[in-house]
Amino acid sequence: MATKIVTLSLIFLLALATSSEASKYQYIQKLKETNMMFYMQDWETSANATAIPVAGIPNERWWILGFGTVFATDDKLTMGIERNSSEVGRAHGIYVNSALDGSDLHLLMSLVFTNKAYNGSTFEIQGADRFYLKYREVSVVSGTGIFRLARGYATLETVFLDIPNSNAIVRWNVTVFHTTKKLAYRGGFEKLKTASIDYQTASIDMNAL
Repeated sequence: MATKIVTLSLIFLLALATSSEASKYQYIQKLKETNMMFYMQDWETSANATAIPVAGIPNERWWILGFGTVFATDDKLTMGIERNSSEVGRAHGIYVNSALDGSDLHLLMSLVFTNKAYNGSTFEIQGADRFYLKYREVSVVSGTGIFRLARGYATLETVFLDIPNSNAIVRWNVTVFHTTKKLAYRGGFEKLKTASIDYQTASIDMNAL
């Protein structure tokens, strides 16, 4: 009896490992790479400001170089560098100055696309924006819609900076790997079907013992 139990356990573990590796292979094969470039218009002091300080250290100035200052943002994402260039999306979220010397903004935001190609799809962004550097990288940690299950990174470059007025234009170059809605659904169905077959095979082997 003990021999049968050990044998059945080994069969089950082998079937589980095979199913897991097959699912990983199917998932990797279905990933699509997308590259894009756009500009983020981050304006804090103009007539149509899109980023405002909402929290900070009491009795201290709340501004872009102030440690502990938190900004809420609804920045426009544009095709070109000009502020009136065609909109492709909005950057919704927050960033906080998280360095004692004021040199680092920590980004937590959703890039919500409004253009025809990606309308309604999103990227989730997280990372350190050390804005005194020419180039910085932040992570794409997730996504929705066309960019479901997105993973990747974005390289940021400040192309215009007005520190006294806390205004900036930042170029984003993004590389992400993702599924589509259709492929994500079919992949899930195939995993369920594979799991069912493995279970049936294990049952047949058990009855043969």
